[in-house]
Amino acid sequence: MLLALPIYSHALPSDANQPIKLLADKATYSERTGVTSYSGSVIITQGSLKLTADNITVNLSQQRSINSAVATGRPATMQQVVTQEKGLAKGQANNIDYNAMNGIVTLTGNARLVQNGASFAGNVIRYSLKDGDVEATAGGSQRVELVFPPNNNASQRGVR
Repeated sequence: MLLALPIYSHALPSDANQPIKLLADKATYSERTGVTSYSGSVIITQGSLKLTADNITVNLSQQRSINSAVATGRPATMQQVVTQEKGLAKGQANNIDYNAMNGIVTLTGNARLVQNGASFAGNVIRYSLKDGDVEATAGGSQRVELVFPPNNNASQRGVR
């Protein structure tokens, strides 16, 4: 089962222009491959985007900018301010793959994303940091679960 919804649009535009900061208990870097591995209470931040995990592997370009980061944990978490009006989007999964080139975060394994009162759960959730689009995919016998908050519009009447 596949679902693609544009739920909220445009993450803070300043996030992509912010430096990326990584904190960890241990770091190893391979000059030959451009791969850096971090372990032990790892935190990666860029503007309002924050990833936390047990381990994060970062792939660097030849110019030393981050192409992608893969976070693993029980669970790994991510959060970002979508807009000042929409507030904070929070996600968690066993694995979180952040593609810095296209702004897509893929949550895999017991994935959950909550934003502005709505929640998405499934085996895989793809979330666009730039557009706020969400695509959730179920796995095996599971189904995608979506929960939307009630509409508090006083002019609407309930079902009798």
